[in-house]
Amino acid sequence: MSLGIDDKELEKFILVGDRILLKPKVPQSKTKSGLYLPPSVQEKEKVHSGYIVKVGPGYPIPAMADEDEAWKKKDESVKYVPLQPKEGDLAIYLQSGGYEIEYKNEKYIIVSQSSVLMVIRDEGLFE
Repeated sequence: MSLGIDDKELEKFILVGDRILLKPKVPQSKTKSGLYLPPSVQEKEKVHSGYIVKVGPGYPIPAMADEDEAWKKKDESVKYVPLQPKEGDLAIYLQSGGYEIEYKNEKYIIVSQSSVLMVIRDEGLFE
């Protein structure tokens, strides 16, 4: 399955905090009984699914200041609590929490981790 972005272009994408970049999965255009659904009905669905293309660093942790101990090295680097979803996972997310963008005529969605309801991880998905 091609996600439309090669690895060099993907390195240019920098997601902030708990943001996740998704490639939306093509929705079913037909019901189980065989009726075809118009695109307007599919867009109104509250829950959608998509493949995770890239994840942000996570939630920042405030730096611990030990000012009374002069012998300790001052570490100014920011630390993060990592996000649970990983690249390649299939995410079920709330549409209301997402922002749609277009890059090279491909549609992508940016959501925060709190908008993701469930993740399906299949290790051999992109092999």
